[in-house]
Amino acid sequence: MTHRLPVRVYYEDTDLGQVVYYANYLRFIERGRSEWLRAGGIDQLALMQRDGIAFVARRVNADYLSPARYDDLLDVVSELRGIHGARIALAQRVERGGATLFAAEVDLVCVAVPSMRPVRVPAAVRAALDAPAALREPARDGDN
Repeated sequence: MTHRLPVRVYYEDTDLGQVVYYANYLRFIERGRSEWLRAGGIDQLALMQRDGIAFVARRVNADYLSPARYDDLLDVVSELRGIHGARIALAQRVERGGATLFAAEVDLVCVAVPSMRPVRVPAAVRAALDAPAALREPARDGDN
């Protein structure tokens, strides 16, 4: 599943040279992941409240390729690479006009909230994220 999130660069996102501050790319891809899950029908708040699970970033391998600047319109692209046990592997990038400015490989881990120990990604979540967009339905209560 591939998801695109448009993001405008605001003054608050930049340094003195009106270039996006490097740490803000991590904020952009975090928003992209949240909207990617939402587009897959995954309600993270419901998963936490109902099932006591959450997704946490375990690893981010990032490449800064070219600067984004104040007022640029960017796309945060998130693509599923695989789901293995408790791990969800993603490729994410920030683009401007089709050119990649930032690229990251991200591993998320599904954890039990009270203990923060890894648990398998629920079957309903796995199915929602693996399904083609035309077949995707929101995960329902009781689906694991």
